Amino acid sequence: MKNKTRLEIAHPLLVAVGSVAEKSKVKAFVVGGYVRDQLLGRESRDVDVVVLGDGIEFAKRFAKLLGKGNVVVYDRFGTAMLDLIGSSSENGIEKIEFVTARKESYSKDSRKPDVEVGTLEDDLSRRDFTINAIAASVTEDRLGELVDPFGGREDLEKGLIRTPLDPERTFDDDPLRLLRAIRFAAQLGFEIEKKVLAAIMRRKERLSIVSQERITDEFMKILGSPEPSVGFKLMHDTGVMRLVFPEVADMAGVEQRDEYHHKDVFLHTLKVVDNIAEMSSNLWLRFVALVHDIAKPRTKAFREGVGWTFHGHDEIGARMMKGIFQRMRLPFDQLEYVEKLVRLHLRPMAVVDQTVTDSAVRRLLFESGEEIDDLMMLCRADITSKNPQLVQRFMRNYDIVSKKMKEVEEKDRLRAFQPPVRGDEIMRVCNLEPGPLVGKLKKMIEEAILEGVIPNEHDAALEYLLKMREKVVERPN
Repeated sequence: MKNKTRLEIAHPLLVAVGSVAEKSKVKAFVVGGYVRDQLLGRESRDVDVVVLGDGIEFAKRFAKLLGKGNVVVYDRFGTAMLDLIGSSSENGIEKIEFVTARKESYSKDSRKPDVEVGTLEDDLSRRDFTINAIAASVTEDRLGELVDPFGGREDLEKGLIRTPLDPERTFDDDPLRLLRAIRFAAQLGFEIEKKVLAAIMRRKERLSIVSQERITDEFMKILGSPEPSVGFKLMHDTGVMRLVFPEVADMAGVEQRDEYHHKDVFLHTLKVVDNIAEMSSNLWLRFVALVHDIAKPRTKAFREGVGWTFHGHDEIGARMMKGIFQRMRLPFDQLEYVEKLVRLHLRPMAVVDQTVTDSAVRRLLFESGEEIDDLMMLCRADITSKNPQLVQRFMRNYDIVSKKMKEVEEKDRLRAFQPPVRGDEIMRVCNLEPGPLVGKLKKMIEEAILEGVIPNEHDAALEYLLKMREKVVERPN
């Protein structure tokens, strides 16, 4: 890779960029993530183009060539962005951004730079990491020729995260970059240069000037990486986790009984997240894995003859979620899902302890609903013991629960349960006005179904309601 001097420029969009550059008599280069990903053989959906000239004017000419008018202009930074999402002719590229080659300077209390026109090397030097500071010409005379003044290709070869300039300055200019360094290490499986790692530790407090939305975006990208524990360990070791997600940092060093978990809650949690990452790309199930034991530090107590206990950590953890979602600006449409799985993550094991009765299984299916498969996946991921016999035993127990759930589900249809007799029918049959009594009758029907007294069918539920009407409505005392 490091000896490669050219990048293949075959994508129709880049060919078109080169054509506009030649007609405009300017030099243009594709830079950053697209070049990095091409050299690594990875897919890239966004393209950044540096123009040695007026980047905004260039973007307008390019949009005109494509017959598109949706150019978003940022005059202060000399940049323009063309959104291509939904355009079937762009072969996977969703966004292309044009920028006038520039150099930047920052004030201490802001991420927004002062900008002036610069050279290509000026523009590459302002970028976060050497692996993102490689450019490739798109004009015919130097088509695909790589410009790499900071050794980015060699760092790609070594698997190294390094900054073009002094890392202290790089992180001072834009503190979000210290989280991005960790994110790239997690996504690419790269190592962070020791000097860069030390600068992250020294400059981490600068994250205070970065918006919560951008911090959370980087955090969730780390969570979505192939092995999230790589990034989270780096966040912990550098002290960044304490600033970004203090509740996760609090789990480190919290000892628990060495039964089917690691003894340290933080290390156990990272293993659970990695286990889920191997099973599923569902980002929010990974988030649940990260927070499922988040209340253990708050509920830790020592019980003689037993050891450390964490009674209620499932319920308290679920109640903590709303505050965490608010602080981290997480999407509230995912809150109910996360709360439910955190609240229920101990239930399948409790069902095993109850010798897998139909009633216990019905209640588990009823409470988990459509999330039952994700819950069972979480439970299996939650077994992190290094004792293979113990792991095998717990996995067999979950196999028993899963088999029983399938049998009960086929018979009782409790997934996404809806009461077979609704509130309006209860009011009509019992001649009731809306009120607590309607809810009480509805709950009695649900309990009868869950206990196996009646099947999950309308006629059986209605017959049961008529019996209960005499006891609850006609003779309430």
